[in-house]
Amino acid sequence: MTAAEFFLLPEGPPYFQLLDGDLYVSPSPRRYHQKLILRLAVLLQTYLDRTLLGEIYVAPSDVIFTEDTILNPDIYYVSRERMGILTDQGAEGAPDLVVEVLLPSTAKLDLGRKREVYAESGVKEMWVVSPKTSAVEIYRFPENPNEPVAVIGFGSSLTSPIFPGLVLLVSDLFKD
Repeated sequence: MTAAEFFLLPEGPPYFQLLDGDLYVSPSPRRYHQKLILRLAVLLQTYLDRTLLGEIYVAPSDVIFTEDTILNPDIYYVSRERMGILTDQGAEGAPDLVVEVLLPSTAKLDLGRKREVYAESGVKEMWVVSPKTSAVEIYRFPENPNEPVAVIGFGSSLTSPIFPGLVLLVSDLFKD
């Protein structure tokens, strides 16, 4: 399938992703998955409201990587300098940051081919939020496209060169 064919599909739900020409559909995420996305988005948005460094978006929002690959990261961030990639549909090109909150049904895809697409396309950083381990894996693709550069656990804080001065307590994500 091509991007042109993909955009002829009816608007969701269900929501689809196009990966290497293959269409993927997932069941609706679990409630806790959505809670984690909302918590992280609020923390990031609060920081961005103060710094005006860029914008975040949450799924479903199409990110067009190639003619046959259109993905929906759970959250993505585009810096102010790169706002030109934003479209009415979502984004056309690699965001600065993508976040995937793992689900049992999508973890293999998120950590496999989707991670590879993010690394190959110029995404600077990927955060993988694991409800199972209450941890966040940080991939910085220019440094290492295949392995996380850090795994931040429940009692630690997350920082990123993408967000100067931001300190996120992992426990704030997984508080329950």
